Amino acid sequence: MSPLPARAGRRCHNALNPMHSTVYFSPDFMKELARLGVNDERAAYFAGRSAAMGAVGPGVVSAAFYNFNHELIARHLPAVWDTASPDAVLAARQRAVDSTLRRLLGDEIIASPELAEAAGLALRAAEACTRHARPLYAAHADLPVPEEPHLAYWHGATLLREHRGDGHVVALLCAGLDPVEALVSHTATGKGMSPRWILATRGWRRADWEAAEERLRERGLLDAKGGLTEDGVRLRAELEEHTDRLDRAPYEHLGAKGVERLTELGRGFLLTAVGAGAFPDDLNGKG
Repeated sequence: MSPLPARAGRRCHNALNPMHSTVYFSPDFMKELARLGVNDERAAYFAGRSAAMGAVGPGVVSAAFYNFNHELIARHLPAVWDTASPDAVLAARQRAVDSTLRRLLGDEIIASPELAEAAGLALRAAEACTRHARPLYAAHADLPVPEEPHLAYWHGATLLREHRGDGHVVALLCAGLDPVEALVSHTATGKGMSPRWILATRGWRRADWEAAEERLRERGLLDAKGGLTEDGVRLRAELEEHTDRLDRAPYEHLGAKGVERLTELGRGFLLTAVGAGAFPDDLNGKG
């Protein structure tokens, strides 16, 4: 088996992760949760993303999600489970994934051998993921694999996404970045969500954001205009490299040719989904 090129796993993740995320930006998701009686968008998100772990409380979700304000989570958990059980939420999420992918990708891609191939590759890679210290991955790994290829692809992408995400939290802790500092520094790279989206969805106030900026400036990681300094760029690069090391097993298991093919297929599906309006236009950036 040929060795993986540098950052091959990261590039593959960058193609798969947004496809996992499409459901949480989809109106279909809120419609399905509303049918269960969950009408608040934040409650729906916390329930949908954490349901695989069972009827957990705010402490577990704060630990696993990392960059959300605990007070926001506690406003919705565990109360949401009195309205909808985790099993009901998982079933609703899968219905939303089904309708969302059908709408974004179209019937031809949904029925294509390429989508079935991508599902097989993603699931094969996930065979080498490990449960220890990875709560969101481990919980989703206990769920059954859907039979339909587009749902199996989303499931495989979710396993790989949560596996890397759990490892990324470890890397953030090692880098000494608290939840808001992690968000601020990521946005400063130009690749993270815009501050407007973060403050609207993560439960932090503008004062929290500005205080985190000041802490990063004191560490020499952020400049006066909110951009990363050389040390800041270096820290973010080291952070991603640390995450790569913690996440290399599934991609090494799949092999260089398999990773290249999965990345190629995943990018194609993602471009189609983005072109169909999967995400808001102002989601990313420093604005």
